[in-house]
Amino acid sequence: MLEALASSERESPLSYQVIARKWRPQSFDDVIGQAHVTTPLRNAIRSDRIPHALLLSGPRGVGKTTLARILARCLNCENGPTDEPCGTCDGCTEIISGRSTDVQEIDAASRTGVDDIREVIESIRYAPSPGKYRIFVIDEVHMLSKQAFNALLKTLEEPPPRSLFVFATTNPESIPFTVLSRCQRYDLRRISAQEVA
Repeated sequence: MLEALASSERESPLSYQVIARKWRPQSFDDVIGQAHVTTPLRNAIRSDRIPHALLLSGPRGVGKTTLARILARCLNCENGPTDEPCGTCDGCTEIISGRSTDVQEIDAASRTGVDDIREVIESIRYAPSPGKYRIFVIDEVHMLSKQAFNALLKTLEEPPPRSLFVFATTNPESIPFTVLSRCQRYDLRRISAQEVA
């Protein structure tokens, strides 16, 4: 019995992945119950009319960050911009694994200050490489300080070409109107148990 315990301790522990990450949608087709968001995003990609700033709002767990990652893959896929990314090219695999230099995810809940936003503003000046777009996904954007929003405002008014901000929030009412007015807003909603099944 002790030998069995000792051998089980030497083996690597079981890897567990939460259901939300295991079954995270990888394309717009996989996103359920949010057609009011996926359809206009697909149309924007198809017509080459991609906005420079998007606001995805809704309760926790409805797919805001997931949609931002899908959009990033659509724009930086080697076959794209396309509304159906291949998922196998270098651009897609780097975004999936979180290694892409052109897609930066920032957690505004822990990086709320003006200095954090200044870093983003400095890095957005550089052209995308090797991808086609520089994409900044700012999660929980409502947590940014007033000074951070003010620092971001000028860049939102005159963004560099081939750059995109995707803001995700559970509390859009806390975002200043000056920022809201410069974003295309999409409100995601919870899906029913029937749709989940």
